Amino acid sequence: MNYKKSFLLGLSLLLSMVAVSAFAHVVDEKTKSFLMGNDGSAFVPFLYIGAKHMITGYDHILFLVGVIFFLYKPKDILIYVSFFTIGHSLTLLLGVLGNISINAYLIDAIIAFSIVYKGFDNLGGFKKIFGFQPNTGAAVLIFGLFHGFGLASKLQDFNIGKKGLVTNLIGFNIGVEIGQFFALILVLLIISAWRYSDSFKRFSTVTNTLLIVAGFLLIGYQLTGYFSQ
Repeated sequence: MNYKKSFLLGLSLLLSMVAVSAFAHVVDEKTKSFLMGNDGSAFVPFLYIGAKHMITGYDHILFLVGVIFFLYKPKDILIYVSFFTIGHSLTLLLGVLGNISINAYLIDAIIAFSIVYKGFDNLGGFKKIFGFQPNTGAAVLIFGLFHGFGLASKLQDFNIGKKGLVTNLIGFNIGVEIGQFFALILVLLIISAWRYSDSFKRFSTVTNTLLIVAGFLLIGYQLTGYFSQ
């Protein structure tokens, strides 16, 4: 399969993923009713909701794909994923407990931009075009902060009760980490297996280019929602 065919196939798959991602964070009616009607501690239900939210959050997963794409050592993967985890955990708790509200469309557009950033970074764009390389750890931490505000904005939309709020937030955040763990394991298995194939080096450029395309498509979707609200 040549590069053009690979790119077109990958683009069609990404378009499908972006279409799903556009609705990935839409909360089903049952969950919505629970969040709006709950009054008190509900650790396990919030844990489940957090895990489900992360597993269906393709924007978060696409960013993690970019982060770990060229990481071979388990230590490096742990370090960068930890930066991301610390970032989104802090702003998730701060956003809800501090009632810091950011427009959901704008924060999701920034999250989509993080996908563009990482794909561009993986292609060596900063060195080739700007002549410098940003600190990857700092970038992952900073974007993790924005991802956390994105998670917080989803919870704030439902005005969840103050009673048992800390317990519920801890449950939700642990659920997010569980969902992230399983999504990350799946991604690692796929990428690790692919690395042994001759096609990995040939198509790594195509893959990261597609990440950039997916990020821009998501940015366009979110900004369209923002300006049309």
